[in-house]
Amino acid sequence: MNEPRIVIVGAGPAGVRAAEILVAAGLRPLLVDENQRAGGQIYRQPPAGFVRSKKQLYGSESAKADALHSTFDRLRSDIDYLPETLVWNCAGRQLDLLGRGQQQSLPYSHLLLCTGAIDRILPFPGWLLPGVYTLGAAQVALKAQGCVIGSRMVLVGSGPLLYLLAYQYAKAGARIAAVLDTAAFSGKLRATPDLLKQPLTLAKGLYFLAWLRCHGVKVVEGVQKIAVAGEQKVAAITWHKNGRAETLECDAVASGFGLRSETQLADLAGCAFEFNQLNQQWLPQRDVAGRSSVRGVYLAGDGGGIAGADAAELAGKRAALALLEDLGKAVDVRESRRLDRALQSIQAFRRGLERAFPVPVEWARECADEEIICRCEEITAGELRHSVEQAGTVEINRLKALTRVGMGRCQGRVCSAAAAEILACSAGKSIAQVGRLRGQPPVKPFPVAVGVEFNSAREIS
Repeated sequence: MNEPRIVIVGAGPAGVRAAEILVAAGLRPLLVDENQRAGGQIYRQPPAGFVRSKKQLYGSESAKADALHSTFDRLRSDIDYLPETLVWNCAGRQLDLLGRGQQQSLPYSHLLLCTGAIDRILPFPGWLLPGVYTLGAAQVALKAQGCVIGSRMVLVGSGPLLYLLAYQYAKAGARIAAVLDTAAFSGKLRATPDLLKQPLTLAKGLYFLAWLRCHGVKVVEGVQKIAVAGEQKVAAITWHKNGRAETLECDAVASGFGLRSETQLADLAGCAFEFNQLNQQWLPQRDVAGRSSVRGVYLAGDGGGIAGADAAELAGKRAALALLEDLGKAVDVRESRRLDRALQSIQAFRRGLERAFPVPVEWARECADEEIICRCEEITAGELRHSVEQAGTVEINRLKALTRVGMGRCQGRVCSAAAAEILACSAGKSIAQVGRLRGQPPVKPFPVAVGVEFNSAREIS
């Protein structure tokens, strides 16, 4: 390839801002995105003809959403764009794509991964009942389909998304029976000095909480031992606090315990990983500008470490500038330094968020043996513990080989965090010590016929 073939994966805040910088430099990147319209998860756009305004959809973030959408619309004629397209593999500086039923391979010279994040899922009794969603899925239902997940719902877990989603649903007219936060108030109080690094963001979070309480939404902090009850669907939820149990009738539950970066494509691209204490996750190594350990592969946004939408926009610009610099093009050094300082400031705020909304470490110890951890392969917590006790398993890929955890349709995207927690707790190891699941294609499920076609083509070649 004589001319650089630059591919951006993900049309969220990071991907759109990266494309903006590259287009301004006279390049024509190709932007690949799974969604029908640009915006990512945080600024997800509804289908054409949707009646709710952006103010109603995004609330206080409507101006940012509108700015990002407008930027993409302005760039549309200067980029190549593949919406509704899954990048399911990356090997040999080539991406394998599936879009609208068609499989194709796409070579690249430079790859910018803006893959975003997924809910951190920790199973609890009843989590597989119809009517239990992740927080992210509930947000998709509201933004992309214009519907709510139930008529009397409970939101449970930890992290800023818990309160943002409750506010968005309540503003849309939905009935929120309760918000159950596993994080204690004392931890949030101790995190205040770091949270004050981003005073406007902190103020918005406090506003969401105050608004919910003022409008009669039950908010309980420091909850433990969550369980959902029901026969064919959700009927009630039970939780404990200070040794006392409380039950509340509901018909839907949305849960999430923070976010985890989507790193599968970076793994398949050959990027080196390291354990990140702040995110409590193995993440691709990258420098301050977003360069990975693989030449020509860059990372930006939550796919390289959770930092939020504002940071994703900044990181997308910074990675694009690094890419231009590596191409030998002149870049504004002052702008690069400004972006570096802004991203560093956000990291201090992120430390505060992790202190305020920690992953409930007691979960792995209290999880019952009969609880299904891997829903694809129906592997229970007891089976994972048995592997530790009987086979001496202390590493996550060995656990996968012996139990099939993470071998199903999701390739561990849903269950790997919980499986690692169970393994670490049972083996007396830290999360870092048990390692990470190695990525395998396809990174997300696709039709069997596509896989057959792909393998046949490879055999012929």
